[in-house]
Amino acid sequence: MTANEIKQIALVHFAKNGYEGASLSQIAKDVGIKKQSIYTHFNGKDDLYLHLCKETYEREVIFVSEFINKYKKESISTFLYTFLVDCTKRYEEDIHAKFWIRNAIYPPKHLNEEIMEYVYNYLDRIEALFLPILDLAQKNGDINKEIKIEQAVTAFLGVVDGVLIELLYGGHERMERRLSASWTIYWHGLWNVREDRSK
Repeated sequence: MTANEIKQIALVHFAKNGYEGASLSQIAKDVGIKKQSIYTHFNGKDDLYLHLCKETYEREVIFVSEFINKYKKESISTFLYTFLVDCTKRYEEDIHAKFWIRNAIYPPKHLNEEIMEYVYNYLDRIEALFLPILDLAQKNGDINKEIKIEQAVTAFLGVVDGVLIELLYGGHERMERRLSASWTIYWHGLWNVREDRSK
């Protein structure tokens, strides 16, 4: 149980303070153990951090899969917009999501390669899961026929990134403005993009 207790407390410290701002001494104190006892379960701060990266990555993939199962029968606009909103809510309400998002956007430099492998795998999973949903929506006439679905999914992930970055650095009010503006323009683009025939 101690290893799980260490991870639970460390998750809060890393999510709120980042890698650099989190202290193993404070984590151990909050768990109620000596700092040296952490090394019984983890090789050090990096090992503990990467354990949390792996676990939160797996949780995020499960979240996406469960979201799709819940909302896949909704209209494509409801599906995509709800995903955006749920991502922001989870950052504000779920400590695992807060850690994952902060870690994905601002990973510690010396662990960048290991962390970004999880991040890119996560993004690849989302793309693979969202592609057939948008493809079906296009076939049903809910998305402009001239849109390339791969680009639509990639652009949507760009909207997600932008909204979460604003939430992380600018706070809830600024995030709401970015969410509203980004979603409006993105959805307008799915409906109205036309090939430039002047070239």
